[in-house]
Amino acid sequence: MAEHTSSSITIEAAPADVMGVIADFARYPEWTGEVKEAEVLATDDRGRAEQVRLVLDAGAIKDDHVLAYTWTGENEVSWSLVKSQMLRALDGTYALVPIGGDRTEVTYRLAVDVKIPLLGMIKRKAEKVIIDRALAGLKKRVESVPQA
Repeated sequence: MAEHTSSSITIEAAPADVMGVIADFARYPEWTGEVKEAEVLATDDRGRAEQVRLVLDAGAIKDDHVLAYTWTGENEVSWSLVKSQMLRALDGTYALVPIGGDRTEVTYRLAVDVKIPLLGMIKRKAEKVIIDRALAGLKKRVESVPQA
């Protein structure tokens, strides 16, 4: 899965506040749009999710899948597919970079492989739509929640 799609956005909040929203899987149905259910199946010794079951409804794509999460420091989280009904692979990363004051650049990288055949161009376009929606939703959620 070498090919991936990525995009970045600036969020008016500190990296810890952004990561707090990313790590709060139970609230994903409130702001992501496509995620209808989220259930943390396993956590690490710091209480961070290691496996999460997500039920998606993105119009033509409906899926129930489990992702494994890897936390790198305080500003990066990656995930990969454990099991799915529709997907062969799903690898992604959120990487946060502080850019001064309470501002964070968030980069989202994603590579998806579906069980049904799709042209590479269509797959990249779908990844781009997923990323752009996720980043816009994340920005709106983080900036609308009062920060500590």
